[in-house]
Amino acid sequence: MIILLKYINKKYKPGSNDLVAEYRVEPNKISIEEACEKIAGESSIGTWTTISTMNKKIAKKLKPNVYSIDKKTKQVKIAYPAELFEAGNMPQIYSAIAGNIFGMKAVKGLRLEDISFPKSIMNKFSGPKFGVKGVRKLLGIKKRPLVGTIVKPKVGLTYKQHAKVAYDAWRGGLDIVKDDENLASMSFNNFEKRVKETLRLRDKAEKETGEKKMYMANVTAETDTMLKRAKYVKSLGGEYVMIDIITSGWSGLQTLREANLGRVIHAHRAMHGAFTENPKHGISMLTIAKTARLIGVDQIHVGAIVGKMKGGKEEVQAIGEEIEKNIIQPDKEEHVLAQRWWNIKPVFAVCSGGLWPGKIPNLMKAMGNDIIMQFGGGCHGHPDGTFAGARAIRQALDASMNLIPLKEYSEFHKELNLAIKKWKE
Repeated sequence: MIILLKYINKKYKPGSNDLVAEYRVEPNKISIEEACEKIAGESSIGTWTTISTMNKKIAKKLKPNVYSIDKKTKQVKIAYPAELFEAGNMPQIYSAIAGNIFGMKAVKGLRLEDISFPKSIMNKFSGPKFGVKGVRKLLGIKKRPLVGTIVKPKVGLTYKQHAKVAYDAWRGGLDIVKDDENLASMSFNNFEKRVKETLRLRDKAEKETGEKKMYMANVTAETDTMLKRAKYVKSLGGEYVMIDIITSGWSGLQTLREANLGRVIHAHRAMHGAFTENPKHGISMLTIAKTARLIGVDQIHVGAIVGKMKGGKEEVQAIGEEIEKNIIQPDKEEHVLAQRWWNIKPVFAVCSGGLWPGKIPNLMKAMGNDIIMQFGGGCHGHPDGTFAGARAIRQALDASMNLIPLKEYSEFHKELNLAIKKWKE
């Protein structure tokens, strides 16, 4: 017997055990309803034609429901029974709701705008080990934003030069120094030598400044190598590891988190633009960020609003809220779907890309204090070098925390004054 399935059911109300996905659907020479039927089927139990092998009982239980179609905005909501997914297996979940459907001829544009995870699936993921409160506790910083730098140039320094740049930044007042996304273990900058020397100078900077300092070593690599590097960082007393979550993939991130090494996980989003850039096709950064939170990163890049990278104020704020709040209400503009996070800890939003000290007041106004601000060229490009650049950043932060205009504060702080003169335009 051949079973003919229909997936559109506008009377359906998502249950507490449904995973809900919202898409923007641009059909290709067919109606949006027909496109939705094909999307729902291909992402679950269907195929391109009727088949005789369908189990009627299972099909009825597993069939997703397209319960909302907005023809004006082309926004479509589909509720998937949690039984369709292997809970705790994020690659499988994405293979379903963000897999073959992106290559179907039925659509000329398809964008996964958001996912709302049910508690039954969320319970199978660890979430952040530290989160915002845990990171603050490690650093001993209760209220202010954290400030850091990325060693520049991205690649090209020896391990000793890299460590010296980090030391100058810490000595100048920064909390955090991190590797850049494409710095691994190079012939001119070996990973093990870099980590050992940088952590040695971190300890020196802590003694000299009386402040806790952190180093984010980039452990991104093939999974076995990644774990070996993370364990090496731990063996030397490093509190942080950094991973490029897109290029490593969800399985790589899950492997690192489930290794439970007790290290803070910093998530870099390198390559996200390949998915998030096109508003008519791909996957939203909101979706990527909340998935990373669920798996268990402690902090993640969200954009900087005022920097060099794309991402408007509303989008970046929405991502920041999604990863930091416990309950998210649906919002047609940015927060597409509601989400309750239950026991999953909040994640630190990381703002970086084209920042310099003069950007701090506006960034704090837009994002609040629970952010990590990272300055690359905006630190090392200071006329007097990295140490002065770090001092200028810390001075701008202190002024902003005390509601003092930067121009006024710079009259008595040389480093900030020089930074403003260089970058004011």
